[in-house]
Amino acid sequence: MAFVSFWIPCFVIGTDIALSCQNANDFVDASSPGDIVIGGLFAVHSKMLRPEEYPIKPVIQNCAGFEIQVFLQTLAMIHAIETINNSTLLSGVTLGYEIYDTCADVTKAMASALRFLAKFNSSEDDVVEFKCNYSDYVPRIKAVTGASYSEVSMAVSRLLALQLIPQVSPSSSAEILSDKIRFPSFFRTIPSDFHQTRAMAHLICESGWNWIGVIATDDDNGRFALESFGVQAMANNVCIAFKEMLPAYLSDNTFHTKVDHAIEKIVKETRVNVIVVFMRQIHVLKLFKKAIERNVNKIWIASDNWSAAVKISTIPNIRQLGTIVGFGFKSGDISTFQDFLRNLHEKPTENNKFLHEYIMLLSVCAHLEYHDFQMCISNQSRDELFQNAEDKHHIWRDDFLKANIEPGFIHSTILAIYAIAHAIKGQCKGRNCKDPSAVTPWELLEELKKVTVSYDDREIKFDSNGDLSISYDLLLWKEIDGHMEITTMAQYDPEKGDFIFEDEEKKKEFLDLKKVQSTCSQHCRPGQMKKVTESPHTCCYECVYCPENHYSNRTDMDYCYRCNNKTYWAPINSTTCFRKTVHFLAWTDWFAIFLLLLFAFGLVLILSVSVIFTKNVNTPVVKASGGLTVCYIILFSHFLIFLSTVFFIGEPTEFKCKTRQALFGISFALCVSCILTKSLKILLAFSFDPKLQNFLKCVYKPIPIVVTCTGIQVIVCTFWLIFRTPFVEQNFSIPRAIILECNEGSVVAFWMMLSYIAALAFVCFIFAFKGRKLPENYNEAKFITFGMLIYFIAWIVFIPVYATTFGKYLPAVEIIVVLISNYGILCCTFLPKCYIIIYKQETNTKSAFLSMVYTYSTKSAGSVAVSQISLDSKSSSSRATVLDSCKPEKNSVNGNCHFREPGQKETTGKVLPKNTTGTMARRRLSSI
Repeated sequence: MAFVSFWIPCFVIGTDIALSCQNANDFVDASSPGDIVIGGLFAVHSKMLRPEEYPIKPVIQNCAGFEIQVFLQTLAMIHAIETINNSTLLSGVTLGYEIYDTCADVTKAMASALRFLAKFNSSEDDVVEFKCNYSDYVPRIKAVTGASYSEVSMAVSRLLALQLIPQVSPSSSAEILSDKIRFPSFFRTIPSDFHQTRAMAHLICESGWNWIGVIATDDDNGRFALESFGVQAMANNVCIAFKEMLPAYLSDNTFHTKVDHAIEKIVKETRVNVIVVFMRQIHVLKLFKKAIERNVNKIWIASDNWSAAVKISTIPNIRQLGTIVGFGFKSGDISTFQDFLRNLHEKPTENNKFLHEYIMLLSVCAHLEYHDFQMCISNQSRDELFQNAEDKHHIWRDDFLKANIEPGFIHSTILAIYAIAHAIKGQCKGRNCKDPSAVTPWELLEELKKVTVSYDDREIKFDSNGDLSISYDLLLWKEIDGHMEITTMAQYDPEKGDFIFEDEEKKKEFLDLKKVQSTCSQHCRPGQMKKVTESPHTCCYECVYCPENHYSNRTDMDYCYRCNNKTYWAPINSTTCFRKTVHFLAWTDWFAIFLLLLFAFGLVLILSVSVIFTKNVNTPVVKASGGLTVCYIILFSHFLIFLSTVFFIGEPTEFKCKTRQALFGISFALCVSCILTKSLKILLAFSFDPKLQNFLKCVYKPIPIVVTCTGIQVIVCTFWLIFRTPFVEQNFSIPRAIILECNEGSVVAFWMMLSYIAALAFVCFIFAFKGRKLPENYNEAKFITFGMLIYFIAWIVFIPVYATTFGKYLPAVEIIVVLISNYGILCCTFLPKCYIIIYKQETNTKSAFLSMVYTYSTKSAGSVAVSQISLDSKSSSSRATVLDSCKPEKNSVNGNCHFREPGQKETTGKVLPKNTTGTMARRRLSSI
């Protein structure tokens, strides 16, 4: 197969002295031979020294800014490899390493990655072959650990993906690196930034903050972190007041200007009291020093890059910045690594330039105080260091290394090496892995996907995105004995998305954070809702009260909930809904009690009349009323009418709604039907009009009349109850109450029932009106007429009142009209008779009654006789017959009527046949 190769030159140009690499091995910063070599990429130096603003020649520049924390990561990698080689994990196969310093620069990292791609055991170690198929290609490096920053990892991973060389990073957390299409060979032993940004947004939301600022580094890692955080913040209703991006490279001439601008922005935004910072440690250091100068006091939320950075926590006057909380990777046991550090000074430095440089830095900076010592180490370039340390005495300080340990990064680095080692173990089954060609990167990649590692007393493995699902520690920086200590406040579980507190004291520290306000607007209290203003941010709003029948039960609600159904209501500015009061005409209501008293009085009246009539059953008044049976029927119907009013009171039920109108309608129809027969009977008894008498004789059938008239009402009510039966209904017309009432089911049937009763009453009224001129001492027809008039007046008034009344007293309107009409008919029908029975006993005898009837009959018959004689004497006007008197004689059975001529003495005339006064009187008496 044809291939093209190229040779990798190596140049290192210092500030003053140009040092060229004689071979590629000079480019390696730390190495150790082994059967299988693992590469390492770490930003041990924080910046590149550039003689010009922009590069002119394609040369790799010298580095400056020694980073103790990253240097410790390289030592953790070396420690893990040595531990594995001294164990039985790989059964005699030794691991080697080549560690390169990326200087936080993508270009330098790419040069190191090219070194990894070089073919193993080639005559030239720096030759990279370009082939169509790399399945059988054996590179010098089988796997890579690193890089320190996501921006570098993205570039390196794309290059390593050409040969599918596994890359396991202990610190690159950008969410985009989980994309296995673009980064198929990338793994990491930390969670994705997705979980970190979600945890941050959750912390901010839980603390009641919604108006924050964000400062990030203007590189891939900062931009992706800012984008991910923006999504999570929006999901948690958190608004970003401002975003400031600082240059990724400290050599950028605008760096300090943009730091000043960011500080100025923080100072001006007085409502923003929480700042989220996604930056590298060196950038945070510069930012905080400027913030201390301007007396900025805020809550700072740290990303995992610097949340446990000792060199930042030891800045003089760091406490003036306010409160710092952050998220760091949860660590495991690193006690063996601390033992390794204690013996580090015994390690040779020939193959570890980092260690050699650190020892020289100790010689130059050891006389300084802790923070100044750190600054001295960070600001030395390699060339300056070599010049300043030539005549210095070499000393050793292992306390400085221990003080700068960030356990999360150390543990994740060790996990990365062990994950690679387990993958090698899996691939070496049945193979002689002492032969490096037996291990191919792409096969190792497949084994890595199946690896499980021990973490926090449990076995975990890489997910489909190449990430390890480990938890975060929520860190709190607090001053203890005059020193800023980084303490663990809680644990954040990415799977559950919640904080776990070890004890109540830690939880109290968390709750203390909520005392700080960082909102665009004041929190809307329960009972209020947000009203968005002209601001583009949803967190800037006004608080308005919830309208009636709406409520809010939490702070900062976007809208008020509507009370879920018609049975609840809420006033303005309500935090809950209240059940509407159910109203009906209760038994305990004062008006209901008054109506019940009227009902009770009616029953007493009926009972009294019944007793009076029963005791005087044989008297003419009782007999003239139709007898005891008819009176009882009428009184019983009055009782039922009174009883029907009881069903209008109390909580409506289906039974009450169906019973009350039917009972009233049928009983009232029965009452009026009986009274109608009495009216017909009275008119028939005292009528002298032959034509009317003939008609009344044909019509007057008491039992059929009562049965028919009542039966029609029964039919109407039966059809009503079957097809459109009344039912209980909730009336919501009153805002804060429910009127429990009976819906009549059919308005047509209801008014048909009332109209039928009115029709019966009207017929009864007509017949009673015709018989209104009965004997004065017993004019029943006249009283029936009055009773019907009371009925009509009551129900005429009822119609408009009933139509315009609503509420719980609507049934009372019908009760009143029923009581008035019933009392009117009852009193007019029976009280006059009772008066006669009790107070006019002398008129309640047969003789007195007969005399009264004879007197009325005499007058009526005389009128008829005069009319007849006038007709007969048309031919003889001088003769006239005048009825003088017709009185019952003591010894006369028939009673004689005496006639006389004008001017003559009274003579006894002949008795009138059939139409005589006596005959008429007896006939009317028997009729009555």
